[in-house]
Amino acid sequence: MKCFLSCAALLLAVPVVASAQVARPAPAAKQAAQGMVSASDPRAAAAGVEMLRAGGSATDAAIATLLALNVVEPQNSGIGGGGFWVGHDARTGKLLTIDGRETAPAAADPRWFYAPDGNPLSHSAAVPGGRSVGVPGNLREWAMAHARAGKLPWAKLFEPAIRLARDGFRITQRLNAGIDRFGSHIDAWARTKYLTPDGKALPVGTLLKNPEQAALFERLARLGPDSFYVGPDAQKLVTTVNTAARNPSKMTAGDLASYDAKERAPVCGSYRAYRICGMGPPSSGGVAVLMILKQLERFDMAKLGKDSPVAWHLIAESQRLAYADRDMYLADPDHVTVPVKGLLDRTYIAARSALISPDRTMASVAPGTPAGAPARIRVQQSEVPGTTHVSATDARGNAVSVTSTVEGYFGSGLSVNGTMLNNELTDFDIVPEKNGHLVANRVEGGKRPRSSMSPTIVYGPDGRVRLVIGAAGGSTIIAQVAKAVIAVIDWRMTAQDAIGLGLIYAPGRIATLEQGTQLDAMAPALEALGEPVKIAPMGLKANAVERVGGRWVGGADPRSEGVAMRQDGTVVEIKRVGGFGTRPPE
Repeated sequence: MKCFLSCAALLLAVPVVASAQVARPAPAAKQAAQGMVSASDPRAAAAGVEMLRAGGSATDAAIATLLALNVVEPQNSGIGGGGFWVGHDARTGKLLTIDGRETAPAAADPRWFYAPDGNPLSHSAAVPGGRSVGVPGNLREWAMAHARAGKLPWAKLFEPAIRLARDGFRITQRLNAGIDRFGSHIDAWARTKYLTPDGKALPVGTLLKNPEQAALFERLARLGPDSFYVGPDAQKLVTTVNTAARNPSKMTAGDLASYDAKERAPVCGSYRAYRICGMGPPSSGGVAVLMILKQLERFDMAKLGKDSPVAWHLIAESQRLAYADRDMYLADPDHVTVPVKGLLDRTYIAARSALISPDRTMASVAPGTPAGAPARIRVQQSEVPGTTHVSATDARGNAVSVTSTVEGYFGSGLSVNGTMLNNELTDFDIVPEKNGHLVANRVEGGKRPRSSMSPTIVYGPDGRVRLVIGAAGGSTIIAQVAKAVIAVIDWRMTAQDAIGLGLIYAPGRIATLEQGTQLDAMAPALEALGEPVKIAPMGLKANAVERVGGRWVGGADPRSEGVAMRQDGTVVEIKRVGGFGTRPPE
């Protein structure tokens, strides 16, 4: 197609800018007026705010919000899954990053997802049943965070979730749509809970009670997180996955008892005068987000602006390079060599960035060879949206960015004590070897699968927290977070508007433009730059809190039912622009 604008104007010479000096986080931050919680459901955000009003920390608020999300958003997250935690301590300026990713049972081997005939299962065939369930990590992760930065008693954090499960909550449009579209593989308990007698999704507005989950949460509140990993509840989980009608597992009580969340070193780097910090492997998010940003740093994205097709072309090209390296090298660092330092090395980033041109699209994209990289083969990972994110801050200046997931909608379809169990092990690459090379993200006993979850904290030039952000949506998470950071830093947009901005997603050759957004009109101009594009809806869901003028300001995805709620209970006004997972034309 021809350019909408003159090609001379479109293919302008992109100015090169120098990276500014990056300030380190200040040891202490001036108090913000009120704490803030941003989550994908207002009832969950209210649970977090309840903790803030009781004198709790951002950590307390985040955990209470996540527990409530387990009740009202059972299709996306909960204690049957895992996640990653990035927390900022305002007193010390230090970061706490916790890996609560699920692990494969000790009995798992590289052919874990192979059929009896010796052939690998398809991703869709591997999801239902017990074999896709990893040992859940969320409770261990949250308990570690609470021990380090919580102020309220552990049991207090469960109170809102217990009320919601015991007294009931109304089914929303989003949960109804999730049940309708993704609830075909749920087990007998879940069918009686979420479906009508004739097998349809419960209507919007139905009061749903979950006494089994309320009782579980009461035990966890009273006995502590160990009771989930050792004892009757743990044995019930093991029995459930090992006796599943489809793909039974070989999990043992020892697999649960031996699970530990792990404190990992954060992955931090500079972008302009800002410091970007995220989660290290087995998350690929921290590294990939930084690579996308650093590869773009030599271009003057601010001058190009959000309405420039060239700017979005550059973002797509940088994504392609980052995703190629991510697919090749990122995995569980306890099991394989992950060249994080090499991937983020200034010289390596410069070489990768040099492949990006403002006036044409790369003919092909291949992984690079960073320092310390072993011989590997690239396999593009299959991920599906079934995740949630919480951003929480308090008046003391503490901040938490935490992403939680059960992988696909309703995870494996199995449930225990009113809670859905994950299908995280299908985040492994099912085929362990290709062309004589071992795949980094292959299945191994005790290993944690690679993830795209990207909880991120951005520090401003003054060293103080500027932005607390994360997203849901499978491998689009990386692109969502990078896009929002660019929009806030380069295009001076609010976090709310940055989240709502349409997404370009290019993990490979094709660049998908989010349907119904400002990117629709750019398709011809992008094609003139050589971009192979398609326009499609995306299941996006991001949440953020930013510091503006010494106070916390929240943002939530207008595509979702999410909100940003202040400590006094007031909700930030958000213009809703869509239905389930899509943003229609404005």
